[in-house]
Amino acid sequence: MGESSSELKRTPLHSVHVESGGKLVPFAGWHMPIEYAGVVSEHMVVRTSAGIFDVSHMGEIEISGAGALDLVQTVTTNNAARLAINQAQYSALVYPEGTFVDDLLVYRIAHDRFLLCVNASNADKDYEYIRSHASSSTDVRNTSAQYAQIAVQGPKAIPVLQKMTAFDLLSIKYYWFRHLDLEGEDVIAARTGYTGEDGFELFCKPEAAAHLWKRILEIGAGHVTPTGLGARDTLRLEAKMVLYGNDIDQTTTVMEADLEWIVKWDKGDFVGRSVLWEQKLKGVDRKLVGFEVVDRGIARHGHEAYINGNRAGVVTSGTFAPYLKKAIGLIYLPEEFSGVDQEFEIDVRGKRLKARVVPTPFYRRQK
Repeated sequence: MGESSSELKRTPLHSVHVESGGKLVPFAGWHMPIEYAGVVSEHMVVRTSAGIFDVSHMGEIEISGAGALDLVQTVTTNNAARLAINQAQYSALVYPEGTFVDDLLVYRIAHDRFLLCVNASNADKDYEYIRSHASSSTDVRNTSAQYAQIAVQGPKAIPVLQKMTAFDLLSIKYYWFRHLDLEGEDVIAARTGYTGEDGFELFCKPEAAAHLWKRILEIGAGHVTPTGLGARDTLRLEAKMVLYGNDIDQTTTVMEADLEWIVKWDKGDFVGRSVLWEQKLKGVDRKLVGFEVVDRGIARHGHEAYINGNRAGVVTSGTFAPYLKKAIGLIYLPEEFSGVDQEFEIDVRGKRLKARVVPTPFYRRQK
């Protein structure tokens, strides 16, 4: 985190954040707003009204050509063949060991063209990894610089965005997307998100981002609030959405991360399949579970957990959940201690706090 702000990359909305009084910090090599009015108030506004996020730091990789589907099928765990044009899926990019290169969203733009949205810090690594598996009939491009991305999330998100387009946004189902005109700007509007709320993620040209951002706030005045990465983190944790670098990385397998639902065994061979299949048959030694802290106090990333006096794991994500009003987190526990209601202790600055495994997601929005 030692970079000076001048060395950090800036999104096309950087000057807008500065004008709006956003508190900017280093994040994954970018200068990004962590908060505007405060993490708790921004979190609550997304749960009850709507928040707007700058997620232009995310990476985009485009795969096209005759071998496009085969390549996506080879390097990811989900079944991209099941995607219709204009449909998206959550997936994992994996190493032969079944561990994460990254987690990502796969968008099927055309029969032989896919857009992958990847984590900011991983874009270059992901691009090289995917390219290393590509055949001569496939074109792989890191197009991150060609896109800005704005997320509008919360119960009021779609009513506000609907005022900006003639297209019926409710006709776009969850995890589907469309190219459409939004206030005269050409966007890909995807009904996806990282908050547990309904809403859209908007891919646009970098030069269109400031106009769209300002218009969404004008049209959504009283309903839509600028929201930083701090609230994005607490929101995603309440919804039990994992964060690369905290909850998953090159040392954790897809099965250990409790993400078997994005592994499609019947799609044919893919990188890491044999290791993951063996884990399915034999079971895993550890599993990512959700917990809540029973005692007063908050467990954070890096805090150690103990069961029967023995070290049992390390908290991967932990926070006070503003909407749920309790301290929650994620941790890898030994499989035999991973069941709901399992109690354990977390060492928070020398004090042992009692915690217990709970069902996840912690928060589920009312449909």
